Formats: sequence, C-alpha cells, structure tokens
Amino acid sequence: MVQVMKQLFDPDSQSGVIVEDGVEAYTVRLRIPAGIVTSDQLRCIAEAAEKYGTKSVHLTTRQTIEIPHVPEENLEALGVALMENGTPFGAEHLNVVNVTACPGNERCRLANIDSIPFALNIDKKYFGREMPVKTRIGISACPNSCVSERLCEVGVTGHVKPVRHPERCTGCGACVDYCKEDALEVKNGVIVLDDELCIRCGACVHTCPYGVITAEDPVYEITFGGRRGRHPKVGRRLVLVNSLKAAEMAVDEAMYRIYRQAVGTHLLADQLDEIGFDLIVKSVLTKLPEDSVVKNL
Repeated sequence: MVQVMKQLFDPDSQSGVIVEDGVEAYTVRLRIPAGIVTSDQLRCIAEAAEKYGTKSVHLTTRQTIEIPHVPEENLEALGVALMENGTPFGAEHLNVVNVTACPGNERCRLANIDSIPFALNIDKKYFGREMPVKTRIGISACPNSCVSERLCEVGVTGHVKPVRHPERCTGCGACVDYCKEDALEVKNGVIVLDDELCIRCGACVHTCPYGVITAEDPVYEITFGGRRGRHPKVGRRLVLVNSLKAAEMAVDEAMYRIYRQAVGTHLLADQLDEIGFDLIVKSVLTKLPEDSVVKNL
C-alpha cells in the first residue's frame, strides 16, 4: 500500500500513471518484464480493467499492458489490485522502463542466446530506476532484432559464428536459401562462406537439415545509445563478449555510465559524442575479464 501511494502522489516518482489528454482520466501502464504474464494474471488484469477502467486494455510496443481511462478515484484501488497480482504500476519518462526480450532459446529455432532469463535478471536490477534520460533495454537472441534492441539506449544481440564441415556437405543449398545476407553459395558441390557479408546470425546453423554447419559459442553484442521515435538511430557497438556473465557486466557498466554522465536535456543518442562514447567503451573494457572480450564478429 505504501509503495502504491508513493507512486501515485509523490511528485518525484515517475510511475506508469499517465495523464490522458482532454479528459479527467489516466492511463495506467503495468510492469510486465519481457512480456511474460501468466493466464491467471491476465484474468486479474481483465477484471481490474472492467472494475476500475472502461473494460479495455492496450498492448504496447514494449511488451506490457496499459489500462486506459481510469478515473482518479480508482487509482489507489487499482494499484493495490495490480500489485497483489504481480503486475504493478510500470514506469515512464526518466526511468528504466519495461525490459523487453524475444522468445530466445525457449521457443525460437533461430535463437542464439537465452534472452528471457537475461531480461528478467536485468529487470530485477534496473526496472524503474530514476535516470537522467529515458532508458530502454532490449534483448534479442539473434540479429533479426525482433524487439528492436539496437534502437534502445542499451541493447543486447546474440550472435554465433558458423563452422562449416565441407567433407560432410551435400551441397543441397538449403542454407543458401535461408541466408538473407547472400553470404553463402555452393561451389563445386560444397558451401562457401563470405566472411565479409556474414553477420553471424546463425540462420545457416539452425536450418541446415543435415547438421553440417555447426556453431562456435554465442557472442553477445552490447549496443549503446539507440533511439526510437521520429528520428530513429541504431545504437553504437559498445563491446562484444563471449559469456553471459560478461554481457551482464557490460550492461551494468553501461547503465552506470548513463546514470553518471548523461544529461537530461536531450536523449542519450544525441549526446554520445558530448559525453565521450570512446571513453565509455574504455570504461566498459576495464571492467571485463580480458579473455571475455571478442575483437570482432
């Protein structure tokens, strides 16, 4: 109850309670890390929308749910119900907002990393934390970027480097058909890879019907300073690392640098040169074990 009241009435708290335009009502954004919600939680959200709103919900781009048109007198009771449901008020503005993730290894045949547990762990550390700039974190298990992680202030992308076994290749060409980068071709009955075109997405590994193409251990690409909105910008590569632990350490340092160095007058993407992106890269590298850093893909 105390936490709900603080979110509603503390002017320094940037909760997911958003004033609607033109009406005396609020949109309430929920906290649903990685978009994972149980069927029981969904039923409770539906009941809350019927009881405290106008029987509708909005599914957002950041894998959460908003309950629109909530009268002010219903906010406190709604907040209590949502907190008991494990889907409390979310965050907006100068906070770490809902952490997003693709299905990852749990469900996607093209996944290179286990994105959902990673996202849930990051959410526990950072969700709702006050920051000098709006901070979005997205985690994608492969470069298909289904959650647009490289358009987030901090993004994580999983890559794998294919390992070919020409002596076993049948030359069927299935991997060539799946490669969206035109990095593969059949020459003299075997598959040839163009390293310059390959982006280490792993599609050839996951789709080879004979298991002829295997993969090295996954690589985590951490990007920094992406931006959505009217002028989208892809985040810059901060570092490549070869382990989940190192990836989490890199994210930790990236978040620390945003907190300490970013200024609230404009979005992070617009101040990377001003705050010294190269210095941030060096700071991240000093925090990582040397053998965890990958020089290139």
